[in-house]
Amino acid sequence: MMIYVGNLDYAVTSDDLRALFDPLGAVTLAEVQVKSRTGQSRGFGMVEMPSDAEAKAAIAALNGAEHRDRKLTVNESRPRRTVRDLYAGGGWFGGGAG
Repeated sequence: MMIYVGNLDYAVTSDDLRALFDPLGAVTLAEVQVKSRTGQSRGFGMVEMPSDAEAKAAIAALNGAEHRDRKLTVNESRPRRTVRDLYAGGGWFGGGAG
């Protein structure tokens, strides 16, 4: 399961993010998102845990928790919706052709 981790301190690295989740279960990916031009943190990251049960437990344990004086937002990552998805799915203007 992919997990979104928001409101990270800008000094948090991908290694720090992994260390935060490692005690809660197996982690296959931990990546802080950075700005492509500057390499500066965007203040959020993604964590992948292969076990849904461990991922849900990690979300429950860390959502709202304090980390480096910031209250974390931790939840299951949802796929990004594109403008095309909104038109096709009836999200705008009464939607889809059919």
